[in-house]
Amino acid sequence: MQYRPRDRARIIRLGDRTMIARGLRRQFWADLSHRSMTASWPAFICGAAVIFAIFNAIFATLYWLGDFLGERPIANTAANSFLSYLYFSIETLSTAGYGDMHPQTNYGHLVATVELFTGIFSMSLMTGLIFARFSRPNARLIFARHPLIGNHDGNRTLMIRFANARHNAITNATARLWMLSDVTTAEGRDFRRFTELPLMSGESPVFALSWTIFHVIDANSPLHGFGPDAMEEADISFLLQVAGFDESAGQTVRARRAYTYSDVRYEHRYVDIFDKDESGLAVMDYSRLHDIAKE
Repeated sequence: MQYRPRDRARIIRLGDRTMIARGLRRQFWADLSHRSMTASWPAFICGAAVIFAIFNAIFATLYWLGDFLGERPIANTAANSFLSYLYFSIETLSTAGYGDMHPQTNYGHLVATVELFTGIFSMSLMTGLIFARFSRPNARLIFARHPLIGNHDGNRTLMIRFANARHNAITNATARLWMLSDVTTAEGRDFRRFTELPLMSGESPVFALSWTIFHVIDANSPLHGFGPDAMEEADISFLLQVAGFDESAGQTVRARRAYTYSDVRYEHRYVDIFDKDESGLAVMDYSRLHDIAKE
């Protein structure tokens, strides 16, 4: 990798934090696969359409130039008609081949052969990219908007609630919670520290509905002694990661959510989202997942 001060800056968003990266020379073609996988669907489709149009324009131009060799390279096309050659290029590149237009000179066969190879290669590549984008495992989890710090089971506790929006079984689910804070070393250097917060129960055999994780803020907790002002001064944020095996997809799925110190609510509890209907069946109300109440 090459670093140049004049290279264009890039905006990077990591959770709740936004920063600008400079000095890295961005190589578009060297990381095309990653860009294809991370681009949004509209950008991916528009990019594929633009590349398809460029390829067809190039080959249509090559067919059109064949007219100046003395013989028309493609049969049943109008003389010097770029549009006819463009249509033939689209049929050839997409391997449709309707048959009314076909190569009739050695030059036409040569260009069509190259275009057929390009079409087969590009269609195979596009098929693989689309399959990879559709088959990527992901978990549809809904995270509560606010972490809470309050009393739970007689202890000062940090709580975060989340739910499975698909209602499918995620087995061997695990949750891990990190605290990110600005610290100054003994040498006077500032850096961002990641500290994992131990959870009362960071594993669930089957996660299908909702789950609330708890971190006890005792004397051994990294959060011990931190109030709202201290959290703001240290610019504390939290990163929650959840992973498990999705039995429906047969793959491991992951999800994450970041919170800042300003998202934390003190002396609150989560409103109960479970109830019973008239027949006595349990009801889970997802609309109340974010609701909190004073203790």
